[in-house]
Amino acid sequence: MATILYPLLALALALAYFAVQFCYRRGWRRLPAWTIPPGWNPGTRVSVVLPARNEAANIIACLQSIVSGTYPADLLEILVVDDHSEDDTAARVREFAVQSPVSIRLLALSDTGVFGKKKAIEQAVAAARGTLLATTDADCVAPPDWLRLLVSLYETHRPGAITAPVAIHREQNLLQRFQALDLAGMMGITGGGLWLGWHTMGNGANLCYPKTQFLEARGFAGSEHLASGDDFFMLQKIARRAPVYFVKNADATVLTEAPADVPAFFRQRLRWGTKSPALPDWGAKLALGLVLLHCGAIVVSIPLVLIGLAPLWLLAVQIGLKALADYLLLREMCGFFRRRSLLGWFWPAFFLHTLYIAAIGIASLIRRQYTWKGRRMR
Repeated sequence: MATILYPLLALALALAYFAVQFCYRRGWRRLPAWTIPPGWNPGTRVSVVLPARNEAANIIACLQSIVSGTYPADLLEILVVDDHSEDDTAARVREFAVQSPVSIRLLALSDTGVFGKKKAIEQAVAAARGTLLATTDADCVAPPDWLRLLVSLYETHRPGAITAPVAIHREQNLLQRFQALDLAGMMGITGGGLWLGWHTMGNGANLCYPKTQFLEARGFAGSEHLASGDDFFMLQKIARRAPVYFVKNADATVLTEAPADVPAFFRQRLRWGTKSPALPDWGAKLALGLVLLHCGAIVVSIPLVLIGLAPLWLLAVQIGLKALADYLLLREMCGFFRRRSLLGWFWPAFFLHTLYIAAIGIASLIRRQYTWKGRRMR
């Protein structure tokens, strides 16, 4: 009986995975592109929130990209929250702020025994003078029209929150190119899933919401015990009150660098994975669960085929359906990001993705603690 049930279950998972990925791609293609309306001029004061811990090597490039953008300086302020950095992050921010045409305020995270990105954002929000909050990470760089694209959508539709693209750049090795493809696919799932009404997702490196929405949603109340999730939990709380929009425009893409080695990559993905069981959005849980189960089934099928307990055709169908679904979505997204050359790394990235999903999925359920920027987190 078991030899019959497993192939049926594995085949059902493969077909479900293909169907869901196909729908994500369709949702992405139907998601309307956004461009700045002709003659539009911004009138909203924006506070860019930058939590930073040990980011001396990256913070100036991040600040420079925002300051040199096209959003009016008199409508913009940047709040850098230093989360007890052990390097000269704060000193570099102070030095840069002196000559900046944009108001830059450096806040030291309160020494109350509570630390981390969520606490840093909460402190920045309390001090923010802007109507609209835009969050990114201190190791990211923003494109020139980043804020104009976000604010023009906000002033046109008045959504509860806006999520926008994030992409990886400056890849040097296979692991980083795999991450670039993986994140590109996640952006398609984020935008496509939002358009389909399946779930509300986003990336904290490129979010925007009114200060009033943050306060009315009581910030990160309910998820304070989790170090990660400043993006997922906030968006899902806001989505219960107001619509969430995705900025489908490559010129709104915030860029970041991927971890270059396996230990750093593992720590990052474990940090992301530990928040998954606590997600309140069942659509997101089901989507993540399906990916984990299908990748896990492929990994299980390999030894079963080798010892003759599963047919070879089953493994071929599992891999074939996943490869086709992934390629179609990634081809769409690489075109959007103007990075079609990344598709040349599809096959090695495909097998890395299958193994990594199975491994990280199991590890995030078992291992609840990890080290991040010199701290033990959970």
